[in-house]
Amino acid sequence: MTPASELALKGLRDLSTLQWYVIPLLAIIFYIYIVEIKKARDSGNWDAVFAGLTLFGTDFLFETANGWIFHFTQYSALWTTPGATALRTMVGWNIEIMFMFLVAGIIYSNTLSSDRNSRVMGIPDRLFWVIAYAVFCVFVECLLNIGGHLVWEYRFWRLSPVGVLPIFFAAYFPLFLSPMLVIGLGNNSSKVKAICAIYTIAFTLNIIAFGFLGWNY
Repeated sequence: MTPASELALKGLRDLSTLQWYVIPLLAIIFYIYIVEIKKARDSGNWDAVFAGLTLFGTDFLFETANGWIFHFTQYSALWTTPGATALRTMVGWNIEIMFMFLVAGIIYSNTLSSDRNSRVMGIPDRLFWVIAYAVFCVFVECLLNIGGHLVWEYRFWRLSPVGVLPIFFAAYFPLFLSPMLVIGLGNNSSKVKAICAIYTIAFTLNIIAFGFLGWNY
C-alpha cells in the first residue's frame, strides 16, 4: 500500500475533522439548487437541475469504482486525496470535491446556448463545452497533483503529455458527457429514470462493499 493510500485511510469519514466553513458552503449549494428549481417550475425546463444531479451521480459512481480499484489492488486507487480536508469521504473523494461537482453540472447546463443547433468552432455547442470543461478540469488536477493534494501512482495515469490522456478520456470527458446525454433525452420521465439508474448503481455497489463485504475505501 502506498504512503498516500495509508494517509488517505486515516481519518476516513471521521466527523471530528469537520470545519465550520462546510456550513456556508452547504448553504450556497442549497441556494443554487433552490434557485434552479424555482426557475424550472416557472419555465418547465428542468435541465439545469438534471445536469447537476447527473454529473454528481456520475462522479459518485466513478469514485466508487476508484475505491474498488484500491480494494482489489491493496496498493493504490487511480487517484488519491491524502491531504487536509474537512471530511474525507473516500480515498479519492472529499467534501470539497463533492461540493464542487454538485454545481459543476449546473454550470455546464447554464453555459449551453438556447439554440440546440448552435456550434462553437464548428463543434456542436453541447459537445464543445463537454470537451472544454473536461480539459479545464484536467488542468486543475495537474495543479493539484503538483501541489501534492491529488496523488497518482500508476505510470499510465500521471503528469505527462501521454499520461494525462487517460485522465481526460476515462474520467473527465465521460463525466461531463453524462449530463449532455441525460438532458438530451426526449422527456423528463426518461431523464429522471436515467438519473435514478446512475444513483442506484452507485449506492448498490457501496452497500455491497461496505454493508456486506466490510471493505474500506
